[in-house]
Amino acid sequence: MAEDKIVSTIKKVMPSVVSIVISKHLEDLEKEIPPELYPFLPMGPTGPQLQIPDALIDKRGMVKIGGGSGFVVQSEGLVLTNKHVINDPKAEYTVITDDGRKFLAEIVCRDPINDVAIIRIQTKNLTAVKLGDASRLELGQSVIAIGNALGIFKNTVSLGIVSGLSRSISAQADPQAPPQEMRGLIQTDAAINPGNSGGPLVNLDGSAIGINAAIVFGAQNIGFAIPINAAKRDLEDLKKYGRIRRPLLGVRYVTIDDNLKEKMSLPVSYGALILKESPTDHGVVPGSPADKAGLKEKDIILSLNSSKIDRDHPIQDYLENMNVGEVINLVVLRNRKELKLKVALSERR
Repeated sequence: MAEDKIVSTIKKVMPSVVSIVISKHLEDLEKEIPPELYPFLPMGPTGPQLQIPDALIDKRGMVKIGGGSGFVVQSEGLVLTNKHVINDPKAEYTVITDDGRKFLAEIVCRDPINDVAIIRIQTKNLTAVKLGDASRLELGQSVIAIGNALGIFKNTVSLGIVSGLSRSISAQADPQAPPQEMRGLIQTDAAINPGNSGGPLVNLDGSAIGINAAIVFGAQNIGFAIPINAAKRDLEDLKKYGRIRRPLLGVRYVTIDDNLKEKMSLPVSYGALILKESPTDHGVVPGSPADKAGLKEKDIILSLNSSKIDRDHPIQDYLENMNVGEVINLVVLRNRKELKLKVALSERR
């Protein structure tokens, strides 16, 4: 029966799923109080003070401020989660395993492009999730999301289907953070809540095919997961180089469409227009591969390795499947004349 299969899969994966508790020193939290809130808070000897329930403060003065999820990918304590879950350099992260043990997490590396991070806990003989292949997913395929829902409800399970593939959204980890474009995502109607972030999205064989990452607030049954293939590449880099390596071209750009062509009176309706994002910025990063190859601001990159660049196929999508040191061929439009340039990609830092 299908129900037996689902129950069996959940029992298989559950021991690999962990909760991640985010804590900060009370003093650090009080330093981060926005000035506009000062009139509403009691004043102490060193300034405004937060009123926090004793249950949320441990003996060291650490305050629990949030939670997320993760899952074991190597039995020696290697855990996958989202980058935004462990993004605060001043926070402390505690991993709670399925059997209730607690470990202080060591941040091994963060993916500079994808919302993926790898952490380690000091223990062995953990149950690891098998990593699948997201490129073989099909619309309508059944999937299960597992995580620490809302940071409170441990190992929450939800069942759904793959509702869409290769989705793109603009997401924010919190209201103060700048928006980040996330591309190539798996869309699912399996319920994903804020605390589910970093937990696995698995198929009915129990293989992780995604990392739960985002939801659309105000919408029902719309959640997104990062394809597991991105994380598998990160794990391979970690094993081979001791860090995550991502190729860098070194340009800031906007992808051209019909609207931008008309608005800016451009000669083409596709390609990547190199522009700086602010007055103090650079459209072409100094010393980057693009700079060394002679690319300039207001150049339009028409194609990369003979593949057209447009809204559905931006530069970053092509770079995702390339390696540091790889030489790429660009066709560039400058002053209505086409140029052919070769660029050797360097490592993104």
